[in-house]
Amino acid sequence: MTIRLQTFPIALGFGLAGLAFLEPVRQSPKALGSFLGAAAVLCVWNVVLLLGKGRRTLRIRAVPRKQHYVQAAAQVIVFACWGAYWPEVYASAPFILAQLAFAYAFDMLLAWSRRDTSVLGFGQFPVILSVNLFLWFRPDWFYLQFAMVALAFAAKELVRWTRDGQRVHIFNPSALPLALVALGLLATGTSGITWGPEIAYTQFYPPHIYLLLFAVGLPAGFLFGVTLMTMSAVVTTYLFGLLYFANTGIYFFYDSHIPVAVFLGMHLLFNDPATSPRTDLGRIVYGALYGLSTVALYQVLGSAGLPTFYDKILAVPLLNLSVRWLDRAGRLPTGDPVPGSALRSPARRLAVVSLWALVFTGMTAADGVGDDHPGQYLPFWQQACEEGRPYACPYLADTELNLCDQGSGWACNEAGLLHLDLARSGEDLRRQDPAGAAEPFRRGCDLGLAAACRNLTTLAAGAGVFVRQRPSLGDYPILLRGSKGPIGEREPRALYALACSQGWPDTCGRE
Repeated sequence: MTIRLQTFPIALGFGLAGLAFLEPVRQSPKALGSFLGAAAVLCVWNVVLLLGKGRRTLRIRAVPRKQHYVQAAAQVIVFACWGAYWPEVYASAPFILAQLAFAYAFDMLLAWSRRDTSVLGFGQFPVILSVNLFLWFRPDWFYLQFAMVALAFAAKELVRWTRDGQRVHIFNPSALPLALVALGLLATGTSGITWGPEIAYTQFYPPHIYLLLFAVGLPAGFLFGVTLMTMSAVVTTYLFGLLYFANTGIYFFYDSHIPVAVFLGMHLLFNDPATSPRTDLGRIVYGALYGLSTVALYQVLGSAGLPTFYDKILAVPLLNLSVRWLDRAGRLPTGDPVPGSALRSPARRLAVVSLWALVFTGMTAADGVGDDHPGQYLPFWQQACEEGRPYACPYLADTELNLCDQGSGWACNEAGLLHLDLARSGEDLRRQDPAGAAEPFRRGCDLGLAAACRNLTTLAAGAGVFVRQRPSLGDYPILLRGSKGPIGEREPRALYALACSQGWPDTCGRE
């Protein structure tokens, strides 16, 4: 169906301006200005085209594509579950709606600037939702979010190549702006103007989140044959993690075999069927490369002292550039696709999805994915540190400082003691001065821990014995949460039972 609707972008611009006056947006004058500025750009652009095109009208052709609304439905489910455990997600609803309105209007105006027909469907939804699953700018910097959306659709429209006899866009529309913005933030050291770190760790808050992501990815996996990529990426990363653990005794990603944010990228980011390989072998290699790229980027970023949450987005545009080569490598010498291509055979797609279900079930049973990975709990790292495992003591010290910030006096005291040990061993270049232990001791003392007060005095005197103290019941709700959200347990028996299950000493059987 084709309709003439050349003033529709102006209507979307006014809708965007209306959203600016909702309370979450009005709380930040800069966000309000970003909304109104973006709306003004759309309206002015539409007026210029109306005047410049003469009698030529914008025709909008309605083409709802299954891959767009299936993926959008999966993303909405993830947002709904995530928001139930991190309120900031629901509070961001006006900001996401504004991006959708801007995306539809920008895409139409860009198309009309180059021709007289624009396609109307659900294509904007998965792009915007995918971007927002990985990166938001804080309200004072939200104009950069609009710029990121504009970049996504400009690249989709303008940066194209010939593939299998058709002119198609090269880059995943969500991943390219995410990667370019990430590089800019890393280069300028301004990651703090985004919600990036909070997004990465709060996505683990909902219970059974790995199972949820697996489930919402199944329809797209079957319908569009992308399961091979997801399975290959997950299995490659998991096998690397097992090898790393076997050689070091610790987990590469510290609190998981595969972080939830990376697992999400493997289901709802890198495997866009339009910008990925079309042969089975190409998809398997493509997935393996994505899994290895997250590992490499995590190591490189962490070693450089940079935020590691960019690990799942930086490599995707480079992988997009490899798809023609991967497809050529995945074809038979005759040039025909490998027989039984996942794109052409529903029976084969069902078999691949079934295999993936078996693999995921096995990984879950082995604690490869799930809510109770041992790496998220302090006792594992205490033991690893005592055994001298590489990186274990610095990571334990960082974790204890984080728990200290959350109000655990016991964690403050332990962080101070470990700081002293690391200063003596020289293992952690950030903790070479013993005097740095004074701050966690002071905070522990302020929280009422007698041992921390005594240790602070001992440190100042330069002589004496440093002491430890057992966690109190007030400490356990902080110490036991692991990487999940806050725990609601306050009853002593339940707290001790949970502590026992995590391996805390002297807690089993206590009431």
